[in-house]
Formats: sequence, C-alpha cells, structure tokens
Amino acid sequence: MKKAWIAAIACIGLAGAAPATAGLLSSTGPVIAIMAGELFTGTAEGHLSGAGTLAIHSQARPTLTCTGQFTSSAEKGTAGKGAGKLRCSDGSTATFKFQRMTMYKGHGSGRFTRGPMSFTYGLTAEEAKPYLMVPKGKKLVQHGTELALVSP
Repeated sequence: MKKAWIAAIACIGLAGAAPATAGLLSSTGPVIAIMAGELFTGTAEGHLSGAGTLAIHSQARPTLTCTGQFTSSAEKGTAGKGAGKLRCSDGSTATFKFQRMTMYKGHGSGRFTRGPMSFTYGLTAEEAKPYLMVPKGKKLVQHGTELALVSP
C-alpha cells in the first residue's frame, strides 16, 4: 500500500511539472513576410516534433491577420524542409514551403490568394532582405522595432 501511495504522489508531481517543461520543447521567433506586395509581421512557434503555428498581421492594415500551421522534417542537424498553410481574416489563404537554415532560422516562399509570398523566420530585417521578394520601387526599412515597405 505504501508503494502505491508513493507512485501516486510521483505521478501527480510529474503531471504538475508537464506544463512547465512543455515550453522547453518549443521556440518562438519573428516572422517577416511579403504577400502580394504587402508586408506582414508576426511570430512562429515551432516544436521539437517539427510542427508549429504562426500568426502574422498586415503592417498596412493591422486588422488583417493570418494564422496557420506548418510541419518540418525533424531530422538531426540544422538543415531541413517544411510546408504549411495560412488562413487570413478576410478569407484569403496561402500555402508555402520553407528551408531551415538552422533550427531557429529559415526562409520560404509560396502562393497567397492574391499573389506570390516570400518570408523569413528567426531573422532580423537586415538578414531577411536577400530572401524577400520586395516589390519594385520599394525597400524594406526598420525604424526602431517597426518594419515598413517604403519608396526610396
């Protein structure tokens, strides 16, 4: 009886610890996307399993939000590929593929309902520039913590 009681306490203790350790198995980072010539920013959360979620919003129209899911290869090492889908608050959708540069950084492209899509995750604005399809006549600039597409 004493062993059963100790086992029950141990199980309760482990169950209580699960939420605290769950965060150790995931990572959140910044996303910069250009979809149909419009700048979106937000975050992606990836899990050790290779699955994850993302949430972005338009810089020009902050009420336009998009959320989605992705999966990537969970192979050892840093390189890997993945794919995902987005659904936006205005009903538009996107499908995309990406290439991991490290476990926490990468870039990709896809098809948005209204046009092409390019994006980075885990990169600064400066690091992201080579991977983004910036519209002709525009450039990506950072003012403090804010990003914008502006005419030069």
